[in-house]
Amino acid sequence: MHKAGFVNIVGKPNAGKSTLLNQLMGEKLAIVTQKAQTTRHRIFGIYNEEDVQIVFSDTPGVLDPKYGLQEKMMDFVKDSLQDADVFLFIVDVTDKDAPNEFLVEKLNKIPVPVLLLLNKMDASNQEALIEKVEFWHNLIPKAEILPISALEGFNTDIILPKLKTLLPENPPYYDKDQFTDKSERFFVNETIREKILLNYDKEIPYSVEVVTEIFKEKEGIIFIDSIIYVERDTQKGIIIGNKGDAIKKVGTEARIDLEKFFSKKIHLNLFVKVKKDWRKNERDLKNFGYR
Repeated sequence: MHKAGFVNIVGKPNAGKSTLLNQLMGEKLAIVTQKAQTTRHRIFGIYNEEDVQIVFSDTPGVLDPKYGLQEKMMDFVKDSLQDADVFLFIVDVTDKDAPNEFLVEKLNKIPVPVLLLLNKMDASNQEALIEKVEFWHNLIPKAEILPISALEGFNTDIILPKLKTLLPENPPYYDKDQFTDKSERFFVNETIREKILLNYDKEIPYSVEVVTEIFKEKEGIIFIDSIIYVERDTQKGIIIGNKGDAIKKVGTEARIDLEKFFSKKIHLNLFVKVKKDWRKNERDLKNFGYR
């Protein structure tokens, strides 16, 4: 008997969805920072054992879109709410804001199991945790609630066995040696974008898109040329920095991570170009993979 199915991870921005995906996969597939809206695309992580295949889907955090890019990000979320066999709804226990009504309503209506993961419990106390469990039990009665810490790996070891009991009998959807649906270039783009999120403040990281134009291997070295697109000339200057120091730091940090990811020596060239107001331009968004 072989089990296989789609397990979709949903929640607000910065709830810990990507950290959880990486923890469950034992592999860094999704970039992680403390900034909201780090995840822009829907990323599949394919977990394989001899008798089971779990296709995890990490999605952008649910938000009220303000411009074209955010609308496209929410389209990925809406897609994920239609094709799951199980939902992992991840909630930040330190979040003081009201729950997202759209998500709560959807999860109550969807006829598939929901595991509600109260994340960052290492930052909470027992009394507050009991209150949160009761609050969410009343809000989504069908959900099974598990307190976890995705970052610390606390209680995450019980998620996989639980999912295996909930998945239907199916043959595998993907080859057993495949661990993601994304291309090598996608991971290069995301690694560079992560370093920009970590190294720049304010609007800069959100105005950036990365496109890898060259990815070729020769004599055991991967040669990569990537373009960092920004919306304004002033942003281009900030990305490059004084005498190129800022972009050099991004390139060095990205190269180190990519060498770990690909287990090969990397030669990385970064270029910066301006594409005015790309986040609001339908054609640019489509070209960048936001259909």
